[in-house]
Amino acid sequence: MTTQELPITLGLPLDPPPPAHGCGVCGALARQRAEYAAAGNPSRATDCSVEIRNHPHDGSAS
Repeated sequence: MTTQELPITLGLPLDPPPPAHGCGVCGALARQRAEYAAAGNPSRATDCSVEIRNHPHDGSAS
């Protein structure tokens, strides 16, 4: 006899991360994210959010 697996539970989507203060890379990504969102491309906007979230900073803006 087989049993059904439990359903997958996903959390709520994360809020878009703010760009790091003074970081040109994060600022550019935030502008691109806004452009993609306005153009109706949420997938690319999410890609920008992931890049902002993962962009390394050493404690000071680079």
